[in-house]
Amino acid sequence: MHAVHTHNLSLFLGESQALADISCCVREGEFVAILGPNGAGKSTFLKVLLGVLEPSSGNVLVFEKKPREVDPAWIGYVPQAKTLDRNFPALATELVVTGLHRTWRRRISAADRTAALSALEMVGASHLADRPLSALSGGELQRIYLARSLARKPRLILLDEPATGIDTVGETDFYRLLARYRNEQNATILMITHNQEVASAHADRVMVLNRRLLGFGTPQETMCDECLQSAYGPAHHPLHLTDLRAGSHA
Repeated sequence: MHAVHTHNLSLFLGESQALADISCCVREGEFVAILGPNGAGKSTFLKVLLGVLEPSSGNVLVFEKKPREVDPAWIGYVPQAKTLDRNFPALATELVVTGLHRTWRRRISAADRTAALSALEMVGASHLADRPLSALSGGELQRIYLARSLARKPRLILLDEPATGIDTVGETDFYRLLARYRNEQNATILMITHNQEVASAHADRVMVLNRRLLGFGTPQETMCDECLQSAYGPAHHPLHLTDLRAGSHA
């Protein structure tokens, strides 16, 4: 089964075309990294898969259903921009529980707390369960959001720059736990990232996007100078494939 299938997907936001004629298939259990410059439509693409935005034309299927017809429990989402006020008087566990019910609960049942603690343990953050949100670092809050997205054990995980605010050691742990979850649940992962080294190391396939789909294949196929320059412009893509092979970050 295809986890995601789009055909000639186009989307206008007002008079501006955000996505143009995107056709792709993502197999169930696959890890796909999405690369592209700022304003390329990457986050918009995820919002179409979530059913938040309706395409202007073309077809979109998630697990062979229209996005708004998919069971919400099948999809976990970690946004890039966190709209939550860090001073909101809540505990980490309470935020994770919102992933179970899509709303804040006045009281947390024993079953909800057990599920939240299980999700926190999956991301190595069980020690943060009773910590106020205001006391969390950026990296810790990112882990809580990941736990929130995994609370219902989704089949599809959509990640918008998930490693933001996480240090190098934490980032290594983060991708390790994603790999473990994917293997255990046969989950599909679509992840927006600006880190081409991460895309090369962890993704089965890479989508290069700049409103149009400029490349979709293995890292070796898509992360070449020709494809990256078509997305970022000559000499403006952040890291050449030759640099990746040499291990250089210059």
